[in-house]
Amino acid sequence: MKRSSKSNQRRGTTAVEFAMVAPLLFLFFFAAMEFVRVAMIRHTADNAVYEGCRIGIIPGATNAEIRTETLRIMSSLGVNNVTLNVTPALIDDRTDEVTVQIEIPLDSNSYVPNKFVAGRSIVRELTLRREGNR
Repeated sequence: MKRSSKSNQRRGTTAVEFAMVAPLLFLFFFAAMEFVRVAMIRHTADNAVYEGCRIGIIPGATNAEIRTETLRIMSSLGVNNVTLNVTPALIDDRTDEVTVQIEIPLDSNSYVPNKFVAGRSIVRELTLRREGNR
């Protein structure tokens, strides 16, 4: 059975339409993936500083325990190049507050290199009062 010429012309039109729309569709898809990744990193950082502070407010906690827990949570998401600051550097019985700050560069934690996150970082910080020091 012979195909009609209209059918062959339509197939060509569909291919041209797809070629015009596909780049925009893929751009939208990859941008959505990137924004979801940034949101995941931001929420994981919030949780990591909270859990690190919770470890630090318990009497007898050490700076190393805070760092270990905070970095463990961030590594569960596969985040690289995390800068972590715990204040004070030495926690003792006279310490009233513990502050955990985390900075995550988005350049090295992006799925797709792009200009939307270039040079930007996510910074999260939390301060909690230590238990027994009220």
